[in-house]
Amino acid sequence: MSEYTDRQLQIIDAAIELIAQGGIQQLTMKNLSKLIGISEPAIYRHFENKSSILEAIHDTFSIGKQTLVTDILYTQLSGIDKIQKFIEMHFAAFHQKPTLASVIFSEEIFQNEQHLADMITKIMDKFRLILMQIVSDGQKTGNIRNDIAPHHIVTIVMGSLRLIVKRWHFSRHSFDLRDEGLSFCESIRKILEPA
Repeated sequence: MSEYTDRQLQIIDAAIELIAQGGIQQLTMKNLSKLIGISEPAIYRHFENKSSILEAIHDTFSIGKQTLVTDILYTQLSGIDKIQKFIEMHFAAFHQKPTLASVIFSEEIFQNEQHLADMITKIMDKFRLILMQIVSDGQKTGNIRNDIAPHHIVTIVMGSLRLIVKRWHFSRHSFDLRDEGLSFCESIRKILEPA
């Protein structure tokens, strides 16, 4: 991850705010300059274009998470506990910065930005592979039931995460995401524990 200046981080936060308020079409250099209170040329000194701002948003969000997810893999926790940590970490990130859900799960952003779609695909693939390793290890040690294919468990966990966060976002945060995460973890535990 690149080291971002304070001004770049301010621009990134403002971009997230604009997208959260009105979708990707609100993210213009003109709107950014108004929100931050600097000139458009000043923004171009920090970011080449809108696409580079979107890349920076995903960069700042994903790299730290990738490190945390990798750390979970190498803990001494059981497989099910590692999955719970994985789930809790994702919900905590969105709870801490709710506007991120507008960007991370916004399909419209990626329709005309193939390199951004590719970037997100790489991030998702890394999370999927780490989670797959956690599940496979848990099945080998007998901590996770082994009559469900690991890739199906991964799909259930990652798909459910996305659905819950989107529902929370579209409901304008009408429920506590962390509480919902804990409840979801309990259900996942019941599903995955060996009989």
